[in-house]
Amino acid sequence: MAKIKIGQIGVGHAHAGKLGVYRRLTDDFEVVGIVESNDDLRKRAEGKDPYRDLTWMTQEQLLNVPDLQAVMVETEVKNLLDTAESCIAAGKHVHLDKPAGENYPQYKRILNEAASKHLMVQMGYMYRYSPAIIMLREFLNRGWLGDVFEVHTVMSKVVDAGTRKQLAEYPGGIFFELACHITDLVIGILGKPDTVHAYPRHSGNYDDMLLDNMLAVCEYPKATATIKSACIEVDGFARRHLVVCGTEGTFHIQPLDDPAVRMALSQPRGKYVKGYQDVTLPAFERYSADAIDMAKIIRGEKDSDFSYDHDLAVQETVLRACNLPLE
Repeated sequence: MAKIKIGQIGVGHAHAGKLGVYRRLTDDFEVVGIVESNDDLRKRAEGKDPYRDLTWMTQEQLLNVPDLQAVMVETEVKNLLDTAESCIAAGKHVHLDKPAGENYPQYKRILNEAASKHLMVQMGYMYRYSPAIIMLREFLNRGWLGDVFEVHTVMSKVVDAGTRKQLAEYPGGIFFELACHITDLVIGILGKPDTVHAYPRHSGNYDDMLLDNMLAVCEYPKATATIKSACIEVDGFARRHLVVCGTEGTFHIQPLDDPAVRMALSQPRGKYVKGYQDVTLPAFERYSADAIDMAKIIRGEKDSDFSYDHDLAVQETVLRACNLPLE
């Protein structure tokens, strides 16, 4: 099948280097060019593997490449929504990295415009296609965990002083930057919460205003979910986890980045036994499955697994958890 022509706008996002994955998927994608209007960012990126030997161009030039189908939006967070809106206006599918900005009405407008043009806006939430999350979805779809009454998830790490300064530019703190990934998982399990209670804290011994220790509690008619994120936790990657408790079983993924599963079942289910057991999973490579999924959706081989309404509910929940306005 014909390769999908794709380009990237921006190298300022922390995950901008994922372009290297798309360049390796040569059966699916042809990366036609890259854009970066900030001279300093461009100079730092030019010699790095994900960008080496690519054609640098302006945003206008990229959006006018003949038969361009998709654009990866990997700018600094403050420019994500404006850039994505320009791409949708130009009729291009978009991979939009997280978080989806601070302007909720603008994000909603982008999704509505994309829907009207039958364009995808694939969010850069990196755990969606983890083998552990895929397994969890299968268990939930089969009813093997019963009725979910509790979800608990943590995503933390330690960041240096320079990164803290960058993060402090956004009033949403570390939840806005990091916990959006796991909020996406919670919404996928339980849907949009009735109420979100935010517990933001500045706990680190730093002379800045960064909210570095944050908790959100989401209420549902018969369930609660707690979402926790900090950027002062020693070896936080190892403790990143997701626990789903249902009336027929418990499903525990830890760590999220190199996933392993420990679960308890009330009765045998398929090849799994009653009680607690550990499951070994294949290695998880970020971004590859997302890229492959994008190709299938653009080619019309499948529908997106994540609706516009889902993504809007995630962003609304993230903003409420950060005590940020929706208007």
